[in-house]
Amino acid sequence: MRIILLLALSCSLTASKTKSELHALYCSLDPLSLAQNFAFYELYPESEEGKEALKRAWSILNYKNAEHFDLTLPPLDLRPIVALVNKENFDPPRLTKKQLELIQKIAKGFPNRKLKGYKVKKESDLLLLPPKEIDICRALFLAQQEDSSSYEATIDLMALQILARLKPGASDVEKIDAINEFIFHEMHFRFPPHSLWAKDIDVYTFLPSVIDSRKGVCLGVSILYLCIAQRLDLPLEIVTPPGHIYVRYREKDGNIINIETTARGIDTPSEVYLGIETKSLQMRNPKEVVGLAFINQASVFWGKKDYSKAIELYEIAEKYLPNDPLLKEFLGYNYLFVGSVDKGVKYLKEIKDHIPEFAITKNSVAEDFLNNKVDIEGLKTIFLSVDETRESIIEKRTALEKCLQKFPEFRAGLFQLAGTWLQLGREKEAKKILERYLQIDPDEPTANYYMSVICLQRFNYLDSWKYFKKAEKILKANNHFPRALKELKQALTQACPPNSF
Repeated sequence: MRIILLLALSCSLTASKTKSELHALYCSLDPLSLAQNFAFYELYPESEEGKEALKRAWSILNYKNAEHFDLTLPPLDLRPIVALVNKENFDPPRLTKKQLELIQKIAKGFPNRKLKGYKVKKESDLLLLPPKEIDICRALFLAQQEDSSSYEATIDLMALQILARLKPGASDVEKIDAINEFIFHEMHFRFPPHSLWAKDIDVYTFLPSVIDSRKGVCLGVSILYLCIAQRLDLPLEIVTPPGHIYVRYREKDGNIINIETTARGIDTPSEVYLGIETKSLQMRNPKEVVGLAFINQASVFWGKKDYSKAIELYEIAEKYLPNDPLLKEFLGYNYLFVGSVDKGVKYLKEIKDHIPEFAITKNSVAEDFLNNKVDIEGLKTIFLSVDETRESIIEKRTALEKCLQKFPEFRAGLFQLAGTWLQLGREKEAKKILERYLQIDPDEPTANYYMSVICLQRFNYLDSWKYFKKAEKILKANNHFPRALKELKQALTQACPPNSF
């Protein structure tokens, strides 16, 4: 979408303007907005005001380098650079060598240029570097074996625009505010609709597509945020709750500012990211982020049942996440699905007893498979995806029921079957399935939590308290008091105080 500048300023941009109208329009521009000044120049390139807008945009780019650069316009065609800033969706940037050199010259003082990872040309050299030396943007393009020059220039231009709005000696918090304002409000980067990202999560993960479309899933926009932060000397931490990623800033006094990239950078309380079985938040480093991008891409091919391609991508990710238990688990399943049973079993044996530092319990799927509680075809049922339709939920429910007829003690199958009944609004059926689950694994905290919630909703307060206390006891032993459990206790206490029975 083209910059909204002239949308608000004029209802007939293509109509001819008198000199006074054009001058008034020029005066209404934000003097520090590269996008607005470039957009004005695009519309009125032959006018005096248009030429002045172009000069002003050039001065914005050179603002922090005024001592070292001539602020007169360079002797080359700047229109491709203008288009790079104000391009339409999915309009890939195309710059000549001279234009790229110009942007490189302006941006050469960025801190990321000092990273060893910025200078590497081969992935093999990149893999030898410690995480603190990784330039995330360059690393991703090397791993993908793609030319990164135009997209790196785009990110440089973004950082230059943000820098122009920062006063000398700006604090890190001011940098965060400026990045949020630019990415989410001026450039309108957004989380894509569910119907798009669920099918093409890889499209909204890698930088080229995120930049071209201005849409990205949590990982895609977080990667862009990190690339800009590295150029502005803003140290950020990378956090990965189960199935999610966001970035955060830790102040010197220990205070944490979370930056939720799927919600325009708002500071979401950390406890929101903790679940019944997630007692702490897993941290990642810049090198691991590269691997996570390939994990996202692999998930698309897994969903399409192209297990060989998924394995290929997981093995690329493994170079950046060599000892990651979740990645080993994913590789294990996909090797099983392509018939490489020995390889699959090897990976699953490595992780079957692993309990992550951030979790309460281990994943039961690998253990159940190795104990013959489910076969390969049964495993596939728990990875069936559902969309927003009732039909897809029923299809998965039917597949799970068929699997459980053969393997009645397959815990993940039981748990997901209960989930499908809940998605269909059938609490009674879900309760029966969870009861079967708890006969097999009575100390599973999430199952006890859900049973407590269901019993509360069905006004069975005594059983609700019973399951609540069981879940609370398990979590208390792990020094974990999640928000969801506190809210359940509050609701249960209001409905049926513990001293009333």
